[in-house]
Amino acid sequence: MRYPLARYLVMTSSFALALLSTALAADPRYPDWPCNQLKVPDLSIAAMWSGPSIDDVGSAWEDDAAIRDLVARLAARRSPLDDAQKAIADFITGSEAERQQKAKLVFAGLFKTLDRERGQVMQGIERYTRRQKEFADQIRATVLDLRSLQDQPDRDQGKVDALAERIEWDTRVFEERRKTIGFVCEVPVRIEQRLFSLARAIQQALD
Repeated sequence: MRYPLARYLVMTSSFALALLSTALAADPRYPDWPCNQLKVPDLSIAAMWSGPSIDDVGSAWEDDAAIRDLVARLAARRSPLDDAQKAIADFITGSEAERQQKAKLVFAGLFKTLDRERGQVMQGIERYTRRQKEFADQIRATVLDLRSLQDQPDRDQGKVDALAERIEWDTRVFEERRKTIGFVCEVPVRIEQRLFSLARAIQQALD
């Protein structure tokens, strides 16, 4: 008889979903942000850059094909950081004024590119969280259906078994997805770290 298993699944599924709900409510300002890292929506130029001001740069870096292509190569996370740093040192050459202008353009391009990429990743994480919440609601609804069936004196044991198996499967899928979020949450951090490292390399090329 599957009734004990069904009751067990109701209990374990409810417990797992309750834990997730608690975790997602850790920062009420961002209810869809599931990461342990605090959500910082926008990066600060001042926190990344102590070189010459880029206030006058705007999107000028996009008008220079060489700089635009360099920024794309530097920003690509598949590109080894050592190679990116060497590319910066090779590019930022010339007189002091030329080096400063190149540095400003490259950093401005990197900041805009990586800040945008980081924002897109964070939006994707929150979309993922919303889908998980919807899935959790779906599982809760199934759990309630199972409880209702179990309370019926003339319950259809076939339906009880079917719902129990569905809860077991959905809960397993839910938990597997939940486990992956920790890895995904590291992506914005790695983007931020890459930007900081590249900014430091640009500043070193100026010295």
